[in-house]
Amino acid sequence: MPKTVIDIDDEALAKAAELLGTATKKDTVNAALRDVVARHGKAVAVADFLADLDAGLYADLLDSEVMGQAWR
Repeated sequence: MPKTVIDIDDEALAKAAELLGTATKKDTVNAALRDVVARHGKAVAVADFLADLDAGLYADLLDSEVMGQAWR
């Protein structure tokens, strides 16, 4: 992994380390980057689900007749 020199807000880094449970600056920055990527992926998945919901893809789940036959 290449080394990069950057200026970091020490107060924000300390708060992030506390929230993430990390002990070093390197671990904190890497954990924060992974967290941002994961959150974005989840946001995309939720947006896709909501688009499918709006398109009526899950309409059968609200139909009691269809759901009544689901487990037969």
